[in-house]
Amino acid sequence: MNRKICIISGTRAEWYLLRNLCKYIKQDNELTLQLIVTAAHLSQDFGFTYQEIEKEFKIDKKIPILLNGNNSVGICKSMGLLQISLCEAFEELKPDIVVILGDRYEMLSCASTCLLMQIPLAHLCGGELTLGAIDDSIRHAISKMAHLHFVSTQTYANRILQLGESEDRVFNVGSLGGENIKNMIFLSKEDLQKELNFIFTENIYLITYHPQTIQKSSVKKEIKLLLEFLDSLENSTLIFTKANADENGLYINELLNEYCIKQSHKAKLFDNLGSKRYLSLMKIANMLIGNSSSGICESPFLRIPCINIGNRQEGRILADNIINCDIYHLKQAFLYANTKEYQNKLKNFINPFECEGKNTSLMIKDILKNISLEKILYKKFVDMQ
Repeated sequence: MNRKICIISGTRAEWYLLRNLCKYIKQDNELTLQLIVTAAHLSQDFGFTYQEIEKEFKIDKKIPILLNGNNSVGICKSMGLLQISLCEAFEELKPDIVVILGDRYEMLSCASTCLLMQIPLAHLCGGELTLGAIDDSIRHAISKMAHLHFVSTQTYANRILQLGESEDRVFNVGSLGGENIKNMIFLSKEDLQKELNFIFTENIYLITYHPQTIQKSSVKKEIKLLLEFLDSLENSTLIFTKANADENGLYINELLNEYCIKQSHKAKLFDNLGSKRYLSLMKIANMLIGNSSSGICESPFLRIPCINIGNRQEGRILADNIINCDIYHLKQAFLYANTKEYQNKLKNFINPFECEGKNTSLMIKDILKNISLEKILYKKFVDMQ
């Protein structure tokens, strides 16, 4: 009997890291791919991104959970809705293994459901730190409920071990984002302009700004300062991607949309660029600006400047192309990115996420296929020596 592997995704950023794994599972005659999509994928506010998934894959279950309340109460209710529907989906699909990625609140509901229904859980991208977001606690909580761990660096593997997980359950498979970049056939600048229906000027800036979820500050003030700075950049094209479905994410998107309508000659906001267009833009951009994990994890492979604003990504391993600053020192960070010192650093730094010779998604697929499930639900806490 084919082993049934169920992949769950709730956001565009998550999906583009899972897509290759889904392809390998689908192509393997001894495996059955089950796909559940939820959250932002099914929301008009975030671009109905499930439609992109359906171009390549059959979606077994769609579970809409996002409510009108873009606040902590609404998020808690969404988590409850997901858990209610997910247990019914699992009862019908009867997966042998469930696979989730990262640290979002939706995935906490998935992990809790797997725990209570005694379904083996594989967790991708554990062991990382994001001290400026509640995601940090969620990620570690999921790791404690998971039975298999796939991480991108040895440092992250060591953190999983520090949580008391068994060494034979932790696999350093390299960067999923880096794998995407290495295998990408990039669009040219001309093709991008056609696909996005937008003419680029000399300087291109790619911007993604998510809400802070710890030590919340004035979102309106932060976005005002960000847009004032971006507006001061000469001969610039500003490409924005929407904030995610965290608390205040919709409010940020409203402010960005208002700005892009007023400055439509140079600024455009996208619900979802898709991985090919997003990475192609990253490749030709002068700079990434914002606080997205893609800036931290993917920009080092393309060796482009990345300004990381605030503490949302605090704790992650940082390559030398990353310039950290708070929102009040954005101009200083930008000026530093144009210095000879930084430009020399940009040419010569070592990418901490580089993992030569590893086909990350294929490695994950093979482990999911071949690992014994006979006693996988039994977890022993391993004390540090």
